[in-house]
Amino acid sequence: MIELFSLIITLGFYLLARKVSERGSHHPLLSPPVLAMIAIIAVLLVFQISYADYFRGVRPIHFMLGPATVSFALPLFLQLSRLRRVLVPLVIALAVGSFVGIFSAVLIGHLLGLPHEILLSLSPKSVTTPIAMGISEKIGGTPALATVFVMITGVAGALMATTVMRLVKVKDPLVQGFAMGLSSHGLGTFRAFQIHEMAGAFAGLAMALNGLMTAILIPLFLHWIP
Repeated sequence: MIELFSLIITLGFYLLARKVSERGSHHPLLSPPVLAMIAIIAVLLVFQISYADYFRGVRPIHFMLGPATVSFALPLFLQLSRLRRVLVPLVIALAVGSFVGIFSAVLIGHLLGLPHEILLSLSPKSVTTPIAMGISEKIGGTPALATVFVMITGVAGALMATTVMRLVKVKDPLVQGFAMGLSSHGLGTFRAFQIHEMAGAFAGLAMALNGLMTAILIPLFLHWIP
């Protein structure tokens, strides 16, 4: 019964959140995943439903995340000609962005006096949840903590991305999308698709490549994490 209830509230709140977002002209503060997440958390707390019980009910949705991620390749394929022209700058941006995402998180955490285990869990904050959990587990962090940091990063990116782009006067949807996917993974990619199809395509590319790049960089710089 709890499993069915979990599935219903997840789908229901997401559809409702989309309606709210549309009525609000897709304002960043009305991001459907963020609104649905807040509503679901509130229901779980009110009815005292554990996350484990909730997750059992939404496993079908979780399973579909794989095919959904692969489907990002279609809009990217439609942008293949432009991808070839900007391949070198994107590779450089990927390497720099991935390193800065790891380094800045660990540096700020260290300055705040966070213990070593939390720093390890914080380092993969900019990649999608399954990859972050795997990296955190392999390097000695806590996968559950890594999941929390990933969600905070994604929510912050989805809410602030368009404002930051406007402040720094970045108007190219390719650049906007790649930056959003690189810094805030799935939620950033969702927001990028709301801005422009090209932005969503390159956000999906950045999200996938950043997972690979982060998995390579963190073990290389592991001994530098205080």
